[in-house]
Amino acid sequence: MSLANPQFQPAQFTIKSPGNYIQQPGLIHQVGERIRPLVGHLRILTSPQAWRAVNPALEESLNRAGLCWQVEYLTGECTDAAIAQFRHNLLEQGAEGILAIGGGRVLDTAKAVNDALGDRQLFALPTLAATCAAWSPLAIIYNEEGGHLDSRALDAMPALILVDSDIIARADVRYLRSGIVDALAKWVEFDPWQRHNPHHLALEVKVSAARQAYDAFLRWGEEAVAANERQQVTQALEKVIEANIVLAGLANSVRGELDTPGLAHVIHDTLTHQPELHDWLHGEKVGFSLLLQSLVEYGQPDAQLLSLLKIYRSPLRLPTLAGDRAARIAQIAADIRFPAQSLGGLPFAVTTETLHRALLATEAQDFAA
Repeated sequence: MSLANPQFQPAQFTIKSPGNYIQQPGLIHQVGERIRPLVGHLRILTSPQAWRAVNPALEESLNRAGLCWQVEYLTGECTDAAIAQFRHNLLEQGAEGILAIGGGRVLDTAKAVNDALGDRQLFALPTLAATCAAWSPLAIIYNEEGGHLDSRALDAMPALILVDSDIIARADVRYLRSGIVDALAKWVEFDPWQRHNPHHLALEVKVSAARQAYDAFLRWGEEAVAANERQQVTQALEKVIEANIVLAGLANSVRGELDTPGLAHVIHDTLTHQPELHDWLHGEKVGFSLLLQSLVEYGQPDAQLLSLLKIYRSPLRLPTLAGDRAARIAQIAADIRFPAQSLGGLPFAVTTETLHRALLATEAQDFAA
């Protein structure tokens, strides 16, 4: 006798994870000894600012371990041209491993090259907790002006993620706030999918990790920001770093039978093409997009979400726009392209009209008050 439930979905999913994840203050002094058992020859991709943040301690550690290394700076976006250039330079050098040091642009460029080659070891050393890029199995590709072009799924993961919480504590607190908003977005985005599509284990795992991060911010977020402002490593800061990188990255790493794009991140992708928003960080664009998602879903902002967006200083209104403001806003709404094949997976309608109404609501009301 069959007891099959037509609503039940057989479990089928994958989870991408790094070979190892290590987080502790002062870890920068151990980088060389952590890498040396795996490779002896490195090409380092970093930015000038990130390189300053990790030195002289990193150079001393690499040299003490007897590693050979060369440095390359990424000064622009993670573009196809930057990926091709770094790949060319890596192959020309003949390095066995990649050490990526910095924020999302550097990490994504290195991840894309590592994935394309498939025969190197990647070591990720984030200097900011502004995104989950160190863990997330995606490379976000932009044009030279910073406009989003593609979110490229990757198969290869870092052999090792090294997070020195002292370095995070010394970074501008704006990056931590932005990372908190980007990470809390995972639960806001994935929960509607799970509610509308029960009995999918992949979604349950995604939502569980995302909710754990969200709860960490409710408990530890404000304390972590205060610790970052003092440039002090505390339990709260450690917990929030974990949530920003590990829990958000884990939520992004679960791939099931359903494609579950997050509405706020889809909106974000269109916002990256607005020149007036180029000085907004990734998480700040996501925060404004979360406000729009809440307006699309409920007709008004979710009270707890709005409170969190205010606490972490997300922009809640578009800045001054060149040209006719009303026309620009209408065009932004028209340019947002939520995947058509996924529209039925959410418990609310995503149309140009609902998005336009949400944008107009941010114009008419002062949500920051």
